[in-house]
Amino acid sequence: MEKIKMTTPLVEMDGDEMTRILWKWIKEELLLPFIDLKTEYYDLGLEYRNSTDDKVTVDSAEATKKYGVAVKCATITPNAARMTEYNLKEMWKSPNGTIRAILDGTVFRAPIIVKGIEPYIKNWKKPITIARHAYGDVYKASEMKIPAAGKAELVYTAEDGTETRELIHNFDGAGILQGQHNLCGSIESFARSCFNYALDTKQDIWFATKDTISKKYDHTFKDIFQEIYDKEYDERFKKAGIEYFYTLIDDAVARVIRSEGGYIWACKNYDGDVMSDMVATVFGSLSMMTSVLVSPQGYYEYEAAHGTVQRHYYKHLKGEKTSTNPIATIFAWTGALRKRGELDGIGELEKFADKLEKACIQTIEEGKMTNDLAIITTIEHPTILNSEEFIQAIRETLEKML
Repeated sequence: MEKIKMTTPLVEMDGDEMTRILWKWIKEELLLPFIDLKTEYYDLGLEYRNSTDDKVTVDSAEATKKYGVAVKCATITPNAARMTEYNLKEMWKSPNGTIRAILDGTVFRAPIIVKGIEPYIKNWKKPITIARHAYGDVYKASEMKIPAAGKAELVYTAEDGTETRELIHNFDGAGILQGQHNLCGSIESFARSCFNYALDTKQDIWFATKDTISKKYDHTFKDIFQEIYDKEYDERFKKAGIEYFYTLIDDAVARVIRSEGGYIWACKNYDGDVMSDMVATVFGSLSMMTSVLVSPQGYYEYEAAHGTVQRHYYKHLKGEKTSTNPIATIFAWTGALRKRGELDGIGELEKFADKLEKACIQTIEEGKMTNDLAIITTIEHPTILNSEEFIQAIRETLEKML
């Protein structure tokens, strides 16, 4: 068949470790044989981020603003051990955090539902979509080690030079502290993105923080959501037959566990990070989760919601075969290709993305899968494939569909 033509490039953000290997295989087996793939490539592998002083991450986000659609591989956020392993100049911040701050978007994550992979929580019948705020909090925090006794304060200096101070703690010995911030404008964008997504998908939306403890920081989130809802969305939600409500984060967890699913759960940045992994795991696997960053300006960045699979990468370097699940990374590509096709009016590209996703699901439902799914499936006698074999099996299914 003739390859599908693209008119506008995708922004392609390569990544680290085993997911970088999968990235290459997915392109070679599932994309390049069928699409005249156009991308603007950025290497977000840790070595290149280090050599460019992380400028490449900023450049990739700016390119996403230019082209409108990006697809991103999983990347390492370095810790102390990575500093030594990669001989880093400094402990670079999360690339996801940097990109999300520049694009000012909301991350929507939802499980990929497959017959034979049953949720661990038996009453979960419908997908739960996590809407994660994509700016600030711990991902843009400033941190300090306190060496000895002393006083720590929050200090705000206004443009006219006046200061406002708030005591953090009188230390009587060594300790640590962290300063987090957020922007009202970003929280407003988060709220509107969530409400618009709820209207688009006709789903109820829940929002939760801990305003009883955080009476200024978390309470501001609660207040902004409520003000925007009351002024702009109340009547629209009533007409659509959907609901918005706020609850405390601990109450939300209890409600979620007892629910049947089928709604959007909006969370602050860190809460969304944790809860999306919990939801993905309950539905089957961290590798069975879609993730897209949507900005108020209409930029889209699709990614896998999991990490770089370090343990499998070290096995791969030894020449050992690994059964790493590539589904989330494949769905990052299909999401980006579908959106590119939609924006550029290329129906063939949209249909290809749909068929590739169906090929992934059909391959699993036929009993061919990676080990992470084989150990939890209700399908009898599944065939456990390594990563390369699984991608090749998906290609065989896809070719039959095409």
